[in-house]
Amino acid sequence: MKLSIFTSLLAFVATTVFAGAGPEKAVMVSYPSDTPPSVIDDAMQAVKDAGGEITHKFGKGFAANAPAAALDTLSALSDKYRPWIEEDQMVTLDGKLTSGGNKL
Repeated sequence: MKLSIFTSLLAFVATTVFAGAGPEKAVMVSYPSDTPPSVIDDAMQAVKDAGGEITHKFGKGFAANAPAAALDTLSALSDKYRPWIEEDQMVTLDGKLTSGGNKL
């Protein structure tokens, strides 16, 4: 119950502080494999409360567009389960493949 109240209070503060917090970043947020779903759900809600948007959810994380300052709060949500936050970027391959699939 106390954690729920704390999380709600933190989300409210994040919304108030980060309203109009500048340009959004496209990020991928992932958590350790033993992270409970409630921690990830709380993080996604914090992003939404700060004016961000969840663009994709996957096993132990999510992709989002969020104000840069709002992302700092994600690490504060859980001492035990720290997120890895990286900017979402396009990955490309360059090179010619042989008929066997090997790159030249």
